[in-house]
Amino acid sequence: MSTKVYVVFYSTYGHVYKMAESVAAGAGEVAGVEVKLFQVPELMSDAALEKSGAKAARQAFAHVPVIQPDQLAEADAIIFGTPTRFGNMAAQMRNFLDQTGGLWMKGALVGKVGSVFASTGTQHGGQETTITSFHATLLHHGMIVVGVPYAEQRLLNMKEITGGTPYGATTLAGADGSRQPSENELAIARFQGRHVAQIAKKLQG
Repeated sequence: MSTKVYVVFYSTYGHVYKMAESVAAGAGEVAGVEVKLFQVPELMSDAALEKSGAKAARQAFAHVPVIQPDQLAEADAIIFGTPTRFGNMAAQMRNFLDQTGGLWMKGALVGKVGSVFASTGTQHGGQETTITSFHATLLHHGMIVVGVPYAEQRLLNMKEITGGTPYGATTLAGADGSRQPSENELAIARFQGRHVAQIAKKLQG
């Protein structure tokens, strides 16, 4: 029986999507693991997306299916990705999670592995608070929270500006969104996906 890992993200300009691809690739490196990539529903109007320049950027991942809350119960591990909004997860992700009350009532996510990665506009823009506050929701669901241990040596990289925390992979988009995820950041994301998949597989066994 395969171990199912779902990577569930919200992305405005594509930074979190690129990280999600690396997370999914890492999970897919583990034998016997089935990986699926999903996005959560958009809440902004087409007009707002157009005005912000996000509508064109979102075409890059328009093919990724939109997940429904009940689908989370199918997975053995769920890795969530979100941009930061003032030190917290984006409203689109919060809205999606707020619809998982039925799963909570049934204990449908108890014992599943949960993990989080994120993107911020600046170096100190709330990467860690976004992830650690996100963990509270996963703990309420009874999930087993997994981060990125320092066995991933790229967390110690001091030669360049880079995201990456023990709580989860991160990237820095730049205040204007012009910076793309670096090789170091994508490698940490890949490690996270692989690490979560390995743990989920062991727990399933």
